[in-house]
Amino acid sequence: MLLLEDKFEKIIIYNKLVRDHIPEIISASGKKCTFVVLSDEEYLKMLDAKLDEELAEYHQDQNIEELADLLEVILACTIARGYTVEQLEHIRSAKALKKGRFEKKIMLKEVLEK
Repeated sequence: MLLLEDKFEKIIIYNKLVRDHIPEIISASGKKCTFVVLSDEEYLKMLDAKLDEELAEYHQDQNIEELADLLEVILACTIARGYTVEQLEHIRSAKALKKGRFEKKIMLKEVLEK
C-alpha cells in the first residue's frame, strides 16, 4: 500500500486482488477507485499472492474472519485452476479417511529407520 498526498486528494495505491463487490462498496462510500480485470494468468498469480496475504493475516489475528477469508481464496484458487469445489471436497475427505485429520494433535518428532 502506497499513500500519496497532494493538495487536492489522497491516493492510496493497493495493487492487490479484492473481492468482487469492493469497487461498488468504495463508490457507495463517496470515494473513487480505479481497477482492472486481470487476465487468467495474472489472476492466478494474484490469487497466490492473496493466499499468502490472507494466511499472514490469519497468523496475526487468528480469528474466524481470517479463516473465512482463507477459505474463500482457497475456493477461488480451486476454480481458477480448473477444479471444482466438489473435487476439492472429495480429495479432502478421501485424505481424511486414509490419513486422518488433525484432531488428535499429534506432532511427529522423528522416524528411526534401519
